[in-house]
Amino acid sequence: LFYQTHHEKEKHFLTADGKEESFPSRMDPPSLELSVVVPSYNEELRLPVMMDEAMEYLEKRQKKNPSFTYEVIVVDDGSKDKTTEVAMKYTKNYGAQKVRVLTLVKNRGKGGAVRMGTLSSRGRLILMADADGATKFADIEKVEEGLESISEKPDNMAISCGSRAHLEKESVAQRSLFRTFLMFGFHFLVWFFCVRGIKDTQCGFKLFTREAALKTFSSLHVERWAFDVELLFIAQCFDIPVVEVAVNWTEIEGSKLVPFWSWLQMGRDLVFIRLRYLTGAWRLESERKTQ
Repeated sequence: LFYQTHHEKEKHFLTADGKEESFPSRMDPPSLELSVVVPSYNEELRLPVMMDEAMEYLEKRQKKNPSFTYEVIVVDDGSKDKTTEVAMKYTKNYGAQKVRVLTLVKNRGKGGAVRMGTLSSRGRLILMADADGATKFADIEKVEEGLESISEKPDNMAISCGSRAHLEKESVAQRSLFRTFLMFGFHFLVWFFCVRGIKDTQCGFKLFTREAALKTFSSLHVERWAFDVELLFIAQCFDIPVVEVAVNWTEIEGSKLVPFWSWLQMGRDLVFIRLRYLTGAWRLESERKTQ
């Protein structure tokens, strides 16, 4: 599939002393407990706040429990600012065993960035977390509990989604009527086209078992805003259990979503996703097992 090719430059990361090393292959067995994948596009200002919070939490947890091993992969999605340089400071501070920067040659969109990070990761569990730090990082414990609550994991596949659905009543009160209408319209489209039973598909805080991440991301077509919906649709098609867990969430200054046009674009993407699957233009190979 054409979009899965890594550019030569995307196969390597830099160590703390500037040496080039190769990312592992997705077929390699996992060697860490957790990989945190942080898609970042022009995030030089917000990334440090999120990374400081995440690293403080992860380091503290490792001190308490030395068998807890982790890595953070910051994926610079073709940024025009100094996102890579900012992220590299963390590699220099913590070492490349803990923080790696994957710089994409051109902008792919958030879905493409998360996929590239996932396919370069080493964790048994993979957390997707936004660079803006809108979700409190310690809430990873809530999504982990969600994952553990799934007793039946076919082929060890399961997904736990952070959710802001419990905040909806408040946010409706604060939003304009028009934006609220758009929001409900989008929810309806998500429900109508693909994903049943998940109230908040768009929260950027999702935890996957490695098997579920590889299975869903290697089947993903959509690389921009609506990728979360296709991802959960794919999970549904493969009977991968998904739970939704309430997380704390704060609206952060400088959000990338330009409300009106992005809602329209997402609506259009959803219509296309559904049509392409319905017409058989896109197929999921049910026999494709993750190695």
